[in-house]
Amino acid sequence: MAAGSEVSSRLTLEATAAGNQGQHVKPFTPEKAKEIIMSLQQPAIFCNMVFDWPARHWTAKHLSEILHGKQIRFRMGMKSTDTVPQFETACSYVEATLEEFLTWNCDQSNDSGPFKDYDHSKFWAYADYKYFVSLFEDKTDIFQDVIWSDFGFPGRNGQESTLWIGSSGAHTPCHLDSYGCNLVFQVQGRKRWHLFPPEDTPFLYPTRIPYEESSVFSKINVVNPDLKRFPQFQKARRHTVTLSPRQVLFVPRHWWHYVESIDPVTVSINSWIELEEDHLARVEEAITRMLVCALKTAEDPHNTRAWLNPTEVEETSHEVNCHYLNGAVAAFLDHYKTSKGVEIQALRTSKENLQKEDLNTCNHMEMEGTHGQNGTKAAIKQEAASLFGPDLVPVTLRSKETPSEGGGIFENDGKDFVDKDGKHFAKLLCPDRQQTMSTSDNAGVDQMASNSAPAPSQTFVSTDDLLDCLVNPQVTRMVAQLLLQGKSL
Repeated sequence: MAAGSEVSSRLTLEATAAGNQGQHVKPFTPEKAKEIIMSLQQPAIFCNMVFDWPARHWTAKHLSEILHGKQIRFRMGMKSTDTVPQFETACSYVEATLEEFLTWNCDQSNDSGPFKDYDHSKFWAYADYKYFVSLFEDKTDIFQDVIWSDFGFPGRNGQESTLWIGSSGAHTPCHLDSYGCNLVFQVQGRKRWHLFPPEDTPFLYPTRIPYEESSVFSKINVVNPDLKRFPQFQKARRHTVTLSPRQVLFVPRHWWHYVESIDPVTVSINSWIELEEDHLARVEEAITRMLVCALKTAEDPHNTRAWLNPTEVEETSHEVNCHYLNGAVAAFLDHYKTSKGVEIQALRTSKENLQKEDLNTCNHMEMEGTHGQNGTKAAIKQEAASLFGPDLVPVTLRSKETPSEGGGIFENDGKDFVDKDGKHFAKLLCPDRQQTMSTSDNAGVDQMASNSAPAPSQTFVSTDDLLDCLVNPQVTRMVAQLLLQGKSL
């Protein structure tokens, strides 16, 4: 995008925001916002929807005063450019107050205190996954400062939210969330998001080690990839956006994302929105949990911290995991208990959703419902495109050029949907899913080859290698469907 066009676009957004705040008018009703969230198939940014939320003032400084010296766990990571992802199992942890974090983050000398062993120029700190109900357990009134009901979810507030506070460089490794879709409210500072569509899963080399329920990690450091080891990653379609304060990012179901703080202090609030597909996903996760825990515990029963994410605190015994799986299956069947037809239709729908994600399974069903699909896709794209404007901005496919250091939501290919006056928003930059079918047919084979070929020492098959196959998302989906079909007969 030309510099003048980018400046014009940003000024348009600022003017719109100022106008809306003055008139106290939000661009979307709660009903319309929810309709968008439930139908949109690509990430997008909501603007001018939170200008009256009390939580917009929740800077790290403000939160340090509210929490009155409460100890919080910070994840400490290296500011490095290694090609290996910094998983949470490889990080160290510090218990500290927000005041101590802010002091350390100001580059003041720390000869004592919890951060004394961490040079600020070499380390970042991240207080991530902080659930409101635990963090503000004695201050529940504060839940009302977050108003997700504005997005069409009545009664949803901070009680169903999570807080993230980090320093520059703090990041979450690339992963997808098994459950729901995601709404992320940026409060302080900016975060850069790298997102990849579900169809690109074979190119992201998924792994369940480290294991965390609901998170499928990528083996790749997407900001510094090892393309010799992971050559298929070059085919992945990266979408990038820089999320700024008072913007809300919508992340659709199963979109991969890597998130990095790019300002000295960042504060974000998110909420995962439950979806109908979650009932099947819980069965898949239960299967994954049973297999991972059984094999990894048998390999080394005394070193679970090497493979179990620190966020996982529940028991991992086979008995517990069997109970968990049975509970997930029972819950799924109970949910679709209305009639046999509804239950069967639910399983059929899950298969169709799998095809849409193009994970190369159940391909024999692809001919069902072919007629009219092209027209339906075109209608969905046209409707989604008509919604885009200064208040709903699509996250676009990253160009091959280096992104602008200035950041902002109009970096990369924004010129395709904004004219010089900021009035024309029409083009939906969402490549047709059919485009990926020819490129990903052999991705699974190529992925296995790339993992085993580089050196003779890698010809040894480890437990993790086996698990990468057994609990690959496409495999667990098939197993879950077979299991549920057997139980529903």
